[in-house]
Amino acid sequence: MPNLSRRLLPLLFFALSTTALAGGIELRAPTAISDLLQPYLPEEAGSQRKLQALLSEILATEGYFSPQFEFTEDSGDLRLSIDPGPRTSIGELEIIIDGPLPPESRAALLAGWGLAVGQPFRQEDWNSAKQQVLAELLAVDFAAATLVDSTAEIDSAAHRAKLSVHYASGPRYRFGELRIAGLQRYDPDLIARYNRAVRRGAPYREESLNALRSSLQATPYFSSVEAGLDLASATGSGDTVDVPVFLRLRERPAHSIAFGVGASSNTGARVSFNYHTPDVFNQAWEMDSGLRLEQKKQTIYTDFFLPPDDRLRRHSVGVMAEGTDIQGLRTERYAFGAQTVQQRGSAEQRLALNWEDEKRYADGVQTSTARALAPNAMWTLRQVDSGLDPRRGFVLQLQVGGGAKAAWSDQNFLRLHARYQHFIPLGRVDTLALRGEVGYTQAASRQGIPQNYLFRTGGTGSVRGYAYQSLGLREGGAVVGGRYLGVLSAEATHWLDDTWGIAAFVDAGDAVDSWQDVRLAVGYGLGARWRSPAGPIGADLAYGQRTGKVQLHFSLAIPF
Repeated sequence: MPNLSRRLLPLLFFALSTTALAGGIELRAPTAISDLLQPYLPEEAGSQRKLQALLSEILATEGYFSPQFEFTEDSGDLRLSIDPGPRTSIGELEIIIDGPLPPESRAALLAGWGLAVGQPFRQEDWNSAKQQVLAELLAVDFAAATLVDSTAEIDSAAHRAKLSVHYASGPRYRFGELRIAGLQRYDPDLIARYNRAVRRGAPYREESLNALRSSLQATPYFSSVEAGLDLASATGSGDTVDVPVFLRLRERPAHSIAFGVGASSNTGARVSFNYHTPDVFNQAWEMDSGLRLEQKKQTIYTDFFLPPDDRLRRHSVGVMAEGTDIQGLRTERYAFGAQTVQQRGSAEQRLALNWEDEKRYADGVQTSTARALAPNAMWTLRQVDSGLDPRRGFVLQLQVGGGAKAAWSDQNFLRLHARYQHFIPLGRVDTLALRGEVGYTQAASRQGIPQNYLFRTGGTGSVRGYAYQSLGLREGGAVVGGRYLGVLSAEATHWLDDTWGIAAFVDAGDAVDSWQDVRLAVGYGLGARWRSPAGPIGADLAYGQRTGKVQLHFSLAIPF
């Protein structure tokens, strides 16, 4: 029932709504009151006294303690008219908090009380206000806080309520020793690598326990994590006590195998096999190995991930072999690399060193090779309201890398790349997404540089309306990468309900070997969106202005 309707009920009393039920009961009351009571009306007319008692209780929860009921019968049907009377408001408020609460914390709790003097009394608001203060006490320092007593005295004649609530904070708690149960294959030192929140002697914080639980649950080692305080084992006296923290863990299986099938509008149908173990050599090293066979790309890979170090950096090494056949260009690529990833709040840093050997085949062009040993750095900043389905905020990604002939590369080059995506809410549920991407590979020539360090575009996630990586340089019968990239995109999504939406978009971009050659290829169209548990899934039908053709694109529409 809208709050505005509640405030205007006395003025709207004579604007009655009539609800006729199958059982022959006709209700006449202000619209908001009728909407409130209708679900509780019996299907058949029964005892008027019992019905009046039931409806009086329901009205009391909304602050109406002196309603007037009038029952009349007309041709065998029962007509019920209700005047809810004036609404009761809060006249007096008393909040008592016993315990060693700092003055500033006490003042903040009282200032944040959710049912102030002068507001209408509602049972739901009364319950919420009481629980909110208790929850805030329990979250910081006072893990044993209790609601001792609460009363709501109603003066139905004066239409005023006197509220009184009494809390006991209990002593202040500090984290004690960490008691771990459930470890079989792993050493407790592994827990310490992920525990940056719960420190012995630190003040108790509920968010710290949640952070420990979340960080361990996100690892490849544990299928379930339970963390809490052992209040019965608290030690100390006075206003501050130490309490042990219990951690109950269930380890994931030592080995797992997965098979998958799927399809992409970029690389076609796909089958995949994956083997995973989180405990290589009994060192808690994670290994992920797999084979992915797609129509346009085939990949076999093995990666090893180490637990985080004392600076929360996670190191990894990997090897892969890949074959592609995209837009007339066939490649064979073999790569080895090492990487370190560090997350700092909403910012992520990736530092890598990769070596790769690439062989290229294209009709009408002599087979060529390109080798590079390239350090690479990438920074990603995410400031969005939701990681899977953002409506507000931005994602920025910057990347720099390069190679040198003096260090086992066939060509001297420096590669710069930046992507930016901005989300703007439109109205209550709709969203405008803006995306921009630029890239530049500084080199005397693109020859001798692996395709990974050059640029092609087109397809899902870049310029819709064009086939995957079809925008680039013509070399014989193939499209190859250029040294410059530019992409712009705007997309508006309108959600029809909580699950389905429609989108309209326009993309433009190109990959060239000189800025003077830039001729942006424009694509535009419409798409459908479905909110899946993994994020919005999109199906787009786009028209490519340069080719005059229509392309169908599928995507998982989440920010990079």
